Amino acid sequence: MKMLVDFLPIALFFAVYHLSDDILLATLVLIPATLAQVAFVWWRYRRVEKMQLITLALVVVMGGATVIFHDAAFIQWKPTVVNWLFAFAFLVAPVFGGKTLIERMMGKAIALPAATWRRLNLAWVAFFIALGAINVYVFKTYDEATWVNFKLFGMLGLTLLFVLGQGVYLARHMPSDTLSQNDHQKDDV
Repeated sequence: MKMLVDFLPIALFFAVYHLSDDILLATLVLIPATLAQVAFVWWRYRRVEKMQLITLALVVVMGGATVIFHDAAFIQWKPTVVNWLFAFAFLVAPVFGGKTLIERMMGKAIALPAATWRRLNLAWVAFFIALGAINVYVFKTYDEATWVNFKLFGMLGLTLLFVLGQGVYLARHMPSDTLSQNDHQKDDV
């Protein structure tokens, strides 16, 4: 359910754009859809993640600028800014609390050496920087419709590939006792 709610604003943006070929109209739909998404998350969980609030702020500001100035570049820059903010957050998180951001998110489920967490965290930093740069390349090089398709399918596909690669990396670096414990737990079920 949460994943559906997370992707609803971009799905609506995509659908409206392809039905109307109008990025301003799609952006006008994106802004209230993102507001509704954050409101729903607050209503349902009584908590909104900081990055959701930052994304909301960027959608309102950059989407608003797109509509006011009739310039798609503002909304096209938004994914890059979001990804680069993610990269920054992953990079500086160890300064505040000692643990990497990826360890904070996954550390309760997986035990890994500190060096492995750092490498994995740096891989996420590199991924977010690259994804932001690829977004700029796509919107500067290709037409608007191609960028809209890339924003939904390309970025999602690249993220899924990266997560799969992360899974392979984690499997190689997990202590053997963790792997055997997981195998025994499967046998017990």
